[in-house]
This record gives sequence, C-alpha cells and structure tokens, in this order.
Amino acid sequence: MTKLSQQPRSFEQALAEIESIVAAMEAGQLPLEQSLAAYKRGAELLQYCQAQLREAQQQVKILEAGTLQNFSGDNGNE
Repeated sequence: MTKLSQQPRSFEQALAEIESIVAAMEAGQLPLEQSLAAYKRGAELLQYCQAQLREAQQQVKILEAGTLQNFSGDNGNE
C-alpha cells in the first residue's frame, strides 16, 4: 500500500487506490494494524476525491455562467 502522506497524482489514481483498499479489506486477510492503516488511507483518499469533485463542479458552474450557457449543439436538428 501507498504511504499515508503521499498525495495521489490524479482523481483516477486515488479512485483506483480506494478500490484496491476496499478489495483488500473485503478479503479479510489484513491484520488489525494494517486494516486500521488501510481505513485511514481510504478516508484520506476519499477526502481528496471529494475535493477534486467539488473543484470540478465549481468549474462547471463558472462555465455554465459564461460562454457555454447558450450552446445549442452542432447537429442543427433541434
């Protein structure tokens, strides 16, 4: 597993690590200390992912308030 203090490089990397942690914990083969460390790392990654999603949502709101608000598409079938 990754060190607890290491920041993920991307949202996708963090999500993949969370999935790996969940799989390891569901397998039930981790000793108590490793389970606690895995849970703590999973919580840190979850906070990172939530922050990334909030930032993306804010960017979408900014875009919707600006140039993309009146976009109607290129297909002309409307």
